[in-house]
Amino acid sequence: MAKGKRTYVGFYSEETGNLVHVTNINKKNFGPGEKLSLRKYNKITKKHEVLKMKEIKKG
Repeated sequence: MAKGKRTYVGFYSEETGNLVHVTNINKKNFGPGEKLSLRKYNKITKKHEVLKMKEIKKG
């Protein structure tokens, strides 16, 4: 069976290290070693933070 083109990634807070947001991305859009960072709201700290991408396992 073919391997899917999309992979699940988690976005971790730089300040607390907690997992804040989970989504899936298309692997073709990112080169090797390329990481995405987002600015999203963290419910724990109750403020907007920069989140770093890290690949996680599905399921």
